[in-house]
Amino acid sequence: MNMETSGVVAPPAPRSIEQMKLPLVMMRDILLKTMFRMNLEQVTDLAGAICLPNQVTQELVDMGRDQNLIEATGTLHATSSNEMGYQLTDAGKARALDALAQSEYFGAMPVPLDVYREQVKRQSIRNIQITRDQLTGAMGHLVLPPELLGNLGPAVSSGRSILMYGPPGNGKSSISNGIRDALGDKIYVPRAIEYTGQVITVYDPIVHSAAETQSDDPNSLRRTGNRYDTRYVRCERPTVITGGELSLDMLDLVYNPTARTYQAPLQLKSTGGVFIVDDLGRQAEPPQSLVNRWIVPLEESKDILALQSGEKFEVPFDTLVIFSTNFHPNEIFDKAALRRIFFKIKIDGPSQEDFLKIFALVARKKKMPLDEKALIHLLKVKYPTIDNIYANYQPIFLIDQMIAICEFEGIPYQMTPDLIDRAWANMFVKEETIVH
Repeated sequence: MNMETSGVVAPPAPRSIEQMKLPLVMMRDILLKTMFRMNLEQVTDLAGAICLPNQVTQELVDMGRDQNLIEATGTLHATSSNEMGYQLTDAGKARALDALAQSEYFGAMPVPLDVYREQVKRQSIRNIQITRDQLTGAMGHLVLPPELLGNLGPAVSSGRSILMYGPPGNGKSSISNGIRDALGDKIYVPRAIEYTGQVITVYDPIVHSAAETQSDDPNSLRRTGNRYDTRYVRCERPTVITGGELSLDMLDLVYNPTARTYQAPLQLKSTGGVFIVDDLGRQAEPPQSLVNRWIVPLEESKDILALQSGEKFEVPFDTLVIFSTNFHPNEIFDKAALRRIFFKIKIDGPSQEDFLKIFALVARKKKMPLDEKALIHLLKVKYPTIDNIYANYQPIFLIDQMIAICEFEGIPYQMTPDLIDRAWANMFVKEETIVH
């Protein structure tokens, strides 16, 4: 039975060892290591720890018994189900220690890479159609020109790549976050995936916010836990935001020599979601080489990763990549790179009319009364000194400055030409030579 999440088909739970498509020895060893490390004796507890249905876990336990690695304790546990207890034999403990020396990984059974590929298709970011209403709803707190939403909508719905560029302080980061909020549905993220016997952990509580999980009542007759494969965690579509700290090696598999397992790189963790490269051009790597690294994934919907051994393999690349920069695209990219970024959207500063709208909205929210004389002073005296170039960050900046001054002076919140002058002085630094 398939459970759906607003249109996303859930991964079906495996019904037998055969359906797992994992090496038998690997499954057996993960079971033994989990019993050894977590000191578990009952099949239901083991099933919860290795994230498999009870009947598949029982099959694995029976396999361990056939190989004299597991034995029944002969005691029925006094739970409502009167479950049989199991423990490792001496040979089982020796095998568990041996397996732990090869890899410390235990707990959730990994999902084979090919099985995971199928789930990525079921929940692809490209399957999402966003309406103008959804996008407006997610961007409701921003004052944006209507044509901007008209450009953003098709870009997001295509699930391809977007380059947002324009002067700093105009909400490129807020727009990126608004796009993330507009997606709104849930997908399934594997705890770990397996490729040629290697384990790669994917689920990361820092990146993935788990949705509410259904907990089973052990006494209920109909168990619901097997409605989908619990080797996956049901999550919001992930969002990875990187800025100036992004380097090329952050896009490679991370090998943990102690545990002898791999950790998925950022772009694999963001599968089915959004990867935002903020402040492009501020990284140590030149923007051109960062974009070159994305060319194959963006064009072919697959990424190529390498194991410690040097062996390369393909993983699905199903991510909406948003590049955001304060530079003009022609300054940081060559024509070939620009051609590969599907949508290029300029995010400009607001018009004077929109600037005033934002100013009034911020003032109302922060309980700062508007003053006509102060506003005329701002628009007629201050802005001409910077060629009347407005930016979306300025209203919040100026109002916060005036609030700070009023609170310090112990006077009610107010706006005056003098307070505007004092706030303005903090927004721009005067050009001058400092004598050392």
